[in-house]
Amino acid sequence: MRLIPVAYLSSYLLSLLGNSIAGVAFPLIVLQITGSALGAGTVAAATAVPAVLAGLVMGVVIDRINRRTSSVVTDLVSAVSVAALPVVDMVSGLSLGWFILFGIIGSLGDVPGMTARDALLPAIVRHGGISSERLVGIREGLGAVALLLGPAVAGTLMVLFDGSTVLWITAATSLLAALLTLLIPHRVGEVVVERDLVPPGSGWAQLRDGWQVLLRSPFLIATTALTVVSVLVLASLQGLVLPVWFTQIDQPGMLGFVLTALAAGMLVGAGVYAGAGARGARRTWFLTGLVGTTVGFGVVATLSSVWVVLAGAFVVGLSSGLFGSLMGVLMIERIPERMRGRIMGTQNAVMTAAPPVGLLAAAVLTEYISVEVAAIALAGVWLIAVAVGLFARSLRHLEPEPAATTDDAKVGAARA
Repeated sequence: MRLIPVAYLSSYLLSLLGNSIAGVAFPLIVLQITGSALGAGTVAAATAVPAVLAGLVMGVVIDRINRRTSSVVTDLVSAVSVAALPVVDMVSGLSLGWFILFGIIGSLGDVPGMTARDALLPAIVRHGGISSERLVGIREGLGAVALLLGPAVAGTLMVLFDGSTVLWITAATSLLAALLTLLIPHRVGEVVVERDLVPPGSGWAQLRDGWQVLLRSPFLIATTALTVVSVLVLASLQGLVLPVWFTQIDQPGMLGFVLTALAAGMLVGAGVYAGAGARGARRTWFLTGLVGTTVGFGVVATLSSVWVVLAGAFVVGLSSGLFGSLMGVLMIERIPERMRGRIMGTQNAVMTAAPPVGLLAAAVLTEYISVEVAAIALAGVWLIAVAVGLFARSLRHLEPEPAATTDDAKVGAARA
């Protein structure tokens, strides 16, 4: 494999691993220093809104500047925001306000960083001598590795070191991700569009144009909806329903094994797609991923036994690895190059906002009815999304469009 895809994938893994470690360690450090569970929740809530807003508006910037540069800058923002905390701790001591301030600053790099890397994918395919199926499949597999290793690494670091040291290590992962991205030649990240296709007007006008393309495209609406609902259901099951259920049956320690089964399934599914995704009809891969995810969610929602739930989680992960990889390839092909930052920024922002909505709904059902009803309701939501996806006309033809070589052709494909 050439240097360009290796540098990209290594940077992606380190960035995602750093976020995974921070997601576990950061609330624990806040709790250790402030002694307040409400404080940890306040930091999470305070950083959620800026992250969503940044994802919505920063797409314009990503469409205007070199995308390698965007990726490097967002990783540096994440690194500096985390590294600033131990510095403040040494100078004056940390308080809840400092966590909120630097949490907000760091959140401004999270979704835009994700978008910058997503927007860079087509260029990595063009310059890296690698197929989109293989690249996206490997990327999804590395995401599963980060999901699997992150909590374990975070827990180990919290045992071996104090909070400040853990924060330095977390910041270092983002810094290394930025340095690895610099190994990608600057020309790879250039936004190449026809001169007469460069959108005129203000940043807000360009942002509106991107939203219009997204909202007027049945294909993009359908694929975005399926991805968002999948994230909502999975986050709600993993973040609320399963913790409550395992607590009720006096086996809270088994929750970690669900995450392991899910990540293992994703790793297998992504590996299969990386190796065989270029062969066979894409509609077949699409149906396999959708049906498999539906079966997995249905099995988990039964809450019949620990081993059944673990098996369901593995099936969900396996099918998500296939489905997510295919969606990544389709996004490379169907989103117009000149609007990639704006459209993918909006998609990532919505996916960031979806889990809290699902968690709140699941919490209400669990509190006032039962955890079993909450699980069934979440599976029902996914079943509705699958029905829409199966019958959507825009998702019937998923093969590459040979004629879609210009930017205007890509806009037409997106609107199909």
